[in-house]
Amino acid sequence: MTNNNPIGVFDSGIGGTSIWNAIHNLLPNEKTIYLADSKNAPYGQRTKEEIVALSKKNVDFLLDMNCKLIVIACNTATTNAILELRADYDIPFIGIEPAIKPAANNSKTQVIGILATKGTLNSELFNKTAEMFQNTKIIEQVGYGLVQLIEDGNLNSPEMTQLLESYLQPMIDANIDYLVLGCSHYPYLIPQIKKILPEHIHIIDSGEAVARQTQNILREKVGFTDQQKSDPVFYVNSNPEVLKSILGYKYPVIEKDF
Repeated sequence: MTNNNPIGVFDSGIGGTSIWNAIHNLLPNEKTIYLADSKNAPYGQRTKEEIVALSKKNVDFLLDMNCKLIVIACNTATTNAILELRADYDIPFIGIEPAIKPAANNSKTQVIGILATKGTLNSELFNKTAEMFQNTKIIEQVGYGLVQLIEDGNLNSPEMTQLLESYLQPMIDANIDYLVLGCSHYPYLIPQIKKILPEHIHIIDSGEAVARQTQNILREKVGFTDQQKSDPVFYVNSNPEVLKSILGYKYPVIEKDF
C-alpha cells in the first residue's frame, strides 16, 4: 500500500518538534508538515472547550494540506481533545500522553514523578491512566511557566533553572526513581534536568514510542510513501525565529496566520 501524502504534526508551539524529530528520524522518506500554534501557547492553562476548538482549527489546516494521518504532538491537546477529534474526522490520529505505564512498571521505589501542564494533569484521560497504578505513588507537578519560557526563546535562562529546581527538588525528596515528562516541550529541558536530578533517576519522554506507533499506523492502515527523502515543511503563526533556532536553522519556516 502506497500513499505519498504527508504526515501532519501539530502542537501548541515549538515543543512538538521533539516528537517530530523522532518521527523524522525513524521515517526519513515520509514528507511531514509541522504546525506550531505558538500564538495560542500554552494550551495547558486553557479550558477543555478552548483546547478542542484550537485542535480542530489545526486539524482543518493540515487536512487542507492533504495529510494522510495526524500526530497530536501535544499532551494537553491529546488528553483533552483526541476523543472529539476521532469522533468528528475520518482520519487516523496518534496522540501522546504521559508515559506513566513504563515508569510505574519499572520503578523500584514505587514512587514516580510527573512534570506536566495543568491541562494534562487535570484531564480525564490522564487520571484514568493514573488510577491503573494504585501501588505506585505519583508525584504530580504542574510546570508553570516552562512552556512560555521555551516559546520566548529563554531555554537556558536563570529563571528556567530556578523553576526546574523548585519543581524537581520535592520529587527528589520523595524518592522518585523515574521522572515522566508530560509535555512535548520538556525534552528540550533534559540537559538542565539532568544537572538537577541524581544519576539514578531515569527520565522518560514519549517521542520514540509515538514514532513507532506512527510507523505501525502507516503499515496497517494508511500506507508508506514510495518517494525518496523530502524536506519537511514548518508553519508557525508567531515568533518564527524561535522555531528556526530550535530546528538549528536547517529548514525553512513559513509564518502564516491560522
